[in-house]
Amino acid sequence: MASLNIKTPIQSTPLPKTYRLNAPLQSISYKPNPTRKSIRISCALIEPDGGRLVELVVPESERDVKKREAVGLPKIKLSRIDLEWVHVLSEGWASPLTGFMRESEFLQTLHFNSLRLGDGSVVNMSLPIVLDIDDAQKNRISGSTSVALIDSSDNTVAILNNIEIYKHNKEERIARTWGTTAPGLPYAEEAITGAGDWLIGGDLEVIQPIKYHDGLDHYRLSPSELREEFEKRNADAVFAFQLRNPVHNGHALLMTDTRRRLLEMGYKNPVLLLHPLGGFTKADDVPLSWRMKQHQKVLEDGVLDPENTVVSIFPSPMHYAGPTEVQWHAKARINAGANFYIVGRDPAGMGHPVEKRDLYNADHGKKVLSMAPGLERLNILPFKVAAYDKTQQKMEFFDPSRAQDFLFISGTKMRTLAKNGENPPDGFMCTGGWEVLVEYYDSLAANDSGRVPEPIPA
Repeated sequence: MASLNIKTPIQSTPLPKTYRLNAPLQSISYKPNPTRKSIRISCALIEPDGGRLVELVVPESERDVKKREAVGLPKIKLSRIDLEWVHVLSEGWASPLTGFMRESEFLQTLHFNSLRLGDGSVVNMSLPIVLDIDDAQKNRISGSTSVALIDSSDNTVAILNNIEIYKHNKEERIARTWGTTAPGLPYAEEAITGAGDWLIGGDLEVIQPIKYHDGLDHYRLSPSELREEFEKRNADAVFAFQLRNPVHNGHALLMTDTRRRLLEMGYKNPVLLLHPLGGFTKADDVPLSWRMKQHQKVLEDGVLDPENTVVSIFPSPMHYAGPTEVQWHAKARINAGANFYIVGRDPAGMGHPVEKRDLYNADHGKKVLSMAPGLERLNILPFKVAAYDKTQQKMEFFDPSRAQDFLFISGTKMRTLAKNGENPPDGFMCTGGWEVLVEYYDSLAANDSGRVPEPIPA
């Protein structure tokens, strides 16, 4: 594993009492090498961006009143991805945002990857969180200061107040988010190119918590619930691992090695947040329900220790926007209490949609994270690539001095093996986890659908 690139945290606004550990602060110093400044090790969870979690769900006692209020308002029907963003905003993942972005927030995000707050401080915000409308919807809203947001079944989801409508320059948005306007970008094709020519921002009041009723809601812990769980476990460090693929033993090696290094640094109880992305993903990704079944097998088979691992679903849609998007992934985990973020090769990347090459430089994600505005408080943990060591018959960190001993099993190769019902080399993935993958691809062959449909949130 590469040496840890640890940035010394900066002081910021005190955290509300609700989210502090009850234990008094204790700290020790650790010097990874003589040239690096020592890092202060504290048992308090990292503060949310802006000093507090901005949670936008209406108190239960007010929900009937808000539903009646929504009846007389102009309506905007939400797409599946819109609803996922309402979920993200409602729980405080995007704190300090109070709703869909107004134009000033949208422009800061596009041009600076950050927001400047009223006190002059800066928080990271690299992806626009916006709601589009078309000309007809804009005309219907004319003169109103609030609108009701409804789902595909016409149920009221939220009220957007103090609204601002502004032009949606889709080409500029795509170019600045992805660094290209090439056709075939999954999120852009799904949510932007055919979207309305206007954006509407404002303050959200979400009528009730977003639920999906797909058997996975117990995994969908909000930032405040995750903080409570970390406090319950007496975590003095939280290291987050974002993924949208099945877990193999190379991932496990990385996560267990990270915990070992944190213990060596002086932390007493580092806790892993294993945090698969649960929103929109491209068609050839393994669906969330199957990924969660596979992750559960990894825990059951003892590959990861349940005592110091929290598995939860991150509700954000996936952009595949490389170094731009990985900042959003890291920033959101700060709000959940993570003070360490693991980043590897080509995070949030994808193949170029037209040319036969990667869309992004594989090393730029971790480099950008180490320099990104508003992420100074987060400790970035880059790592070497893990590969299958044929001499030891297990996953190990790649050693270039004996490259001939290692076998790289790509995601494409892994999928091909699973589709064909073949087994990978012993030690690549736990048996139970591999059986789930084979079962998934068998189900595709049986249904001839190419992908198992995901449940729609309700």
